[in-house]
Amino acid sequence: MTSDNSLSGKHALVTGGGTGIGLAIAQGLADQGAQVTITGRRQEVLDAVAGPSLFGAAMDVRNEASVCDVIAAAVDARGPVQICVPNAGIAVGRSLHKTDMDFWRDMMATNLDGAFLTIRECLTGMRQTDWGRVIAVSSIAGLRGLPGGAAYAASKHGLIGLIRSLSEDYMGQPFTFNALCPGYVDTPIVTRNQDSIAARTGMSSDEARQMMIDANRHKRLLDVEEVAAAALWLTGPGSQSINGQCIQISGGQTV
Repeated sequence: MTSDNSLSGKHALVTGGGTGIGLAIAQGLADQGAQVTITGRRQEVLDAVAGPSLFGAAMDVRNEASVCDVIAAAVDARGPVQICVPNAGIAVGRSLHKTDMDFWRDMMATNLDGAFLTIRECLTGMRQTDWGRVIAVSSIAGLRGLPGGAAYAASKHGLIGLIRSLSEDYMGQPFTFNALCPGYVDTPIVTRNQDSIAARTGMSSDEARQMMIDANRHKRLLDVEEVAAAALWLTGPGSQSINGQCIQISGGQTV
């Protein structure tokens, strides 16, 4: 990605920012001049990628006190969050008849409650500024059903509902709310899922991976940089009328 200072003076916060899509977005924002707080549950992972413009802070998005305290400290250190990227999430498939309440609640607590808490706390300061962007990382599964992934799809559908509603709440104000909906991305999550799918279905690991590849219309896994580029576009000039949208990044029409 091209580096410039278009986001100089802006404070961004990216949950799940130590790896995968979140890290790619965080690095892209830093390259554009933003000061970026990256959060995750493991401080050592964040420390490994931290740099002059990337500041790691351990935070559990499932825990309200953790979210409130960490974001408040980040705001004290770097000013109001003007770019909020609720990205932290888990992607695990399980048949509904094998889904217990602990599994369901952990999925919702991470993917939906965590995004709600992150956005709520960031908006406190953002609303006092003259510009802000909320860019949630949802999924193609947030727009359509996902075989074997009812809990995951429900959490991502809920995230899109939250984003669309917030875009209406703040209509006409200098803040936009959008969701990125990628297909299968080449991250460790895909590797874990291919083993899970293989165990659940009797496929080989290679067959399970190919199934995910084939689900993307252009028949390849996405690169994290492709998702990050969409996030950066939403922070750039001319993006102010892109609001309440679910941007599909999956190689073709899928919904």
